[in-house]
Amino acid sequence: MKNSRRSFLKISGLSALSLSSLSIGNVLASSAGVTNTSPIGDASVKPEALQAKKWAMVVDVKKLAENKRYEACIEICHKIHNVPNMPNKRHEVKWIWEDEFKHVFPGQEHEHIPDEFKEIPFLVLCNHCENPSCVQACPTKATFKRDDGIVLMDFHRCIGCRFCMAACPYGSRSFNFFDPRPFIEEVNPEFPTRMKGVVEKCNFCAERLAKGQQPACVEVSEGALIFGDLGDHESEVSQILKKRFAIRRKPNLGSGPQIYYLV
Repeated sequence: MKNSRRSFLKISGLSALSLSSLSIGNVLASSAGVTNTSPIGDASVKPEALQAKKWAMVVDVKKLAENKRYEACIEICHKIHNVPNMPNKRHEVKWIWEDEFKHVFPGQEHEHIPDEFKEIPFLVLCNHCENPSCVQACPTKATFKRDDGIVLMDFHRCIGCRFCMAACPYGSRSFNFFDPRPFIEEVNPEFPTRMKGVVEKCNFCAERLAKGQQPACVEVSEGALIFGDLGDHESEVSQILKKRFAIRRKPNLGSGPQIYYLV
């Protein structure tokens, strides 16, 4: 009798754990605006969805400077993702922004760097790292990495501890010190708004990829931003990185940033 009861409890416990894992996975996927957390080879993914083994972005620094599409990239990203325009810079929320070479690539600046790199701005966003320290630091798994390399946020699970912000070496995350909704000029109903006390960041436009669309910033960059699958050796991003020299932010940290800057 005891053995039967023990076996029953063991089976019940394993079943409950399995159901709990499925439930958490569904919550994470739905809050991110995608159908699941592991899109590659999954039958539930819509046929039109863009898929990859490892998503990455290449930034052609000179081309971006020539066509001056910085503001357009930032504007479209913030508009479709309901990023608030906070009047106080200390409370600023940003998914993509521009900064100087010396801030983007600290430790790589020297007196022989061409003046053009000292003067032009660099677009900065979440690096969707291969080994994201933010994911390791999050106690609630509100930030997680998909199998295709995209690091996402589940806004509902975020408790605002900001451990992920402290762990991110790139300053790519923002915290909502106030309710952001009054500071959104025009709300996009297709993407969730956030609440006070929630961390947010770039999501590589995962909700657009699920519809078969490229990231919004890529579409308006006039060819200065290239997005694709580094797991495919024939993809445009793979080919261009073979032909041209690119640098990454703080590569010595071992996080494996997936934003490449052509210089």
